Parts: sequence; structure tokens; C-alpha cells
Amino acid sequence: MSVLTREKLWGELKAKRIAPLYLLFGAEDYLRDAAARKIAEEALRGAGLRDFNEASFSLAAVDVQQAIAAAEQLPMMASRRVVRITDFGKLREADEGALLRYLARPAESSVVIFVADDLDKRRKLSKTLLDACVSVEFAPLPDGELAAWARDHLKKLKAEADERTLRQIVALVGTSVRRLANELDKLATAALPGGRITMDDVDALVGRSRELSNFELTDHLIAKDRKGALRTLRRLLDDDAEPVMLLGLIASNYHRLALAKELMTTGRPKEEVFRLVPMPFSKREDFLATARRTDSADLARRISRIAATDLAIKTSLGGSAPRGPRLQLELLICELSS
Repeated sequence: MSVLTREKLWGELKAKRIAPLYLLFGAEDYLRDAAARKIAEEALRGAGLRDFNEASFSLAAVDVQQAIAAAEQLPMMASRRVVRITDFGKLREADEGALLRYLARPAESSVVIFVADDLDKRRKLSKTLLDACVSVEFAPLPDGELAAWARDHLKKLKAEADERTLRQIVALVGTSVRRLANELDKLATAALPGGRITMDDVDALVGRSRELSNFELTDHLIAKDRKGALRTLRRLLDDDAEPVMLLGLIASNYHRLALAKELMTTGRPKEEVFRLVPMPFSKREDFLATARRTDSADLARRISRIAATDLAIKTSLGGSAPRGPRLQLELLICELSS
């Protein structure tokens, strides 16, 4: 059929255009699962016996014939039934024929949703699914889209955060929308009754959830503590932190230092510095001391080096994930702490 964007899928569902076959794939499981729920809700809207018209099957646990049999059943007191099929990468080659036959002639009264973390497009089954289904890929969101999603999510929670605070949350949390949603829910609750999320809230809650200070890694770098910086980096990576997220955090803190240094050089009072460079109160004096002793030209060189590492990771220079990005980060940490 066709490959849609997420936005196009929402538009099709809003217009009540429901297809018999969907393929939702990609690593961004929160948005992918939300899409599967939305398809089911629209397909079963108005159905009185939803529990009897909705089923899920993992091909890691059951035979594909059970899933096909469920899809071929007539709905009970409803116009449609919905069948979710996951882990179809576990499908035995001997059973592929049965699934391919169903894809060629799907039941008109069923909506079958195939869900997968990834898709091996070299396989015949994958190619057939892409051709037969309305397909949507849910790749990890870039930082800009994550920030936009977070802004919309906060509106639903009746909370808000300024742009700098929002991007700091994204930098700390990484590319997982599920993790981002959990952190935003926690921050919005902590911000009651006013609903305004501050950098102090982020430092107290998001930082604590990772059991590391927001600025610990940068603190080691500025102090030229290579062993401490590498130890913190490895702890973060072993804790499944995304390399690009860590790089964004490092870059954010160096940009803060550069801006604070510029403001202090022009004689701005510290109240104005922290109005433009939000900072947890407990860290302000240490931050000012660091900014005073840091050379502006050296800061510019380090920021340039961080940007080069970002490009190297995104273009897989030095190797693919996970080894390549990790090596690039370790090399950067060694250079910044020298």
C-alpha cells in the first residue's frame, strides 16, 4: 500500500479511513504503541463488546495460525475486530506461506496491526508487509522534535517550562519518548500548583533519577580530572545513556560557560547572568568561579571540538553503534580534560 508519516497516519484516522493491514515498526516504542492503540480505538469506536473483538499475539509464544484464525473470525456485534501481531521476526520459515496468503487476501472485517522493533527489509516477508500494509516507521526523534513533543505533552499536563529548561530535560533524558514522558509527568507533578518547571526542579528530580549530577561530567572536564571524567562517562554509558544525549549535555554546559564568561567580561551583575543562564542555586557560586578562571578562546576551541565529535558520531566516522560513538566520546573526554 503506502508508507505514511506519523502525522499522515493521524490524519487518516481522524478522517475515519481505516485500512485492513498496518505495519508499525521502529525503535521509538512509545509513539509506536500509541499509534497501535489509536488505530484500535478508531477501528472499534462504538463497538459494544470490545473485549471480544480485540486480540494480541506474539509469534515468539504462539503459532501464526492462531493469529490468522483470530483475524478471520467475524466480529461479535461490531463492524470490525482488531488483531495485533508482534515479534513476527520470530516467524518460522515453514509458516511464512500462511501469513503471506492472508496478506494477499485480508479479511474485510478485521484490522490487523503488525508491530516490530525493527524490520529486516531484505526478507521476502518484510517486503510483502511493506507492500500490503499501511506502514509507518517510528525512528528515534531528533532533539528538535523531542523538544516539540515535550512542549505539547506539558500542555496536556497543564505545565510549562522555558526553552532552555526544556532542552536541558531532553539532553538529560535522551531519545526515549517513554522515558521523557515519565520524567515530564514527574516534573509536572512537582511543579504543582503553579505548573512552572524550573532548572532547580530538573536538577533535583531528573538528575537524581540518573544518580548523577547534571554537571558532574563537565565539572571533571573543567577541573582537568581525566580519570573522573572517564569514570563518569563510562557509568553513564553503562546506564544506557545515549551518546548523542551526553554530547548535547556537554555542549550545553560549555555554551553556558561561554555565555556567562561573555556577560561577566562586559560587567553584567551575577543576577543578570543567572537570568540569562539558568542555574540551580546550589551550583551558582561554583559555576561563577569556573567561568572566571576559564579562557574564552579555550572555550571556543572546546565547543568546536564537541561539534566535530557530534558530526563524527552522526556520520558513523570511526565505527557504527555502539562501539563507534563510545570511542568518539572517550577520545573527546581525553582531549577536553587535557
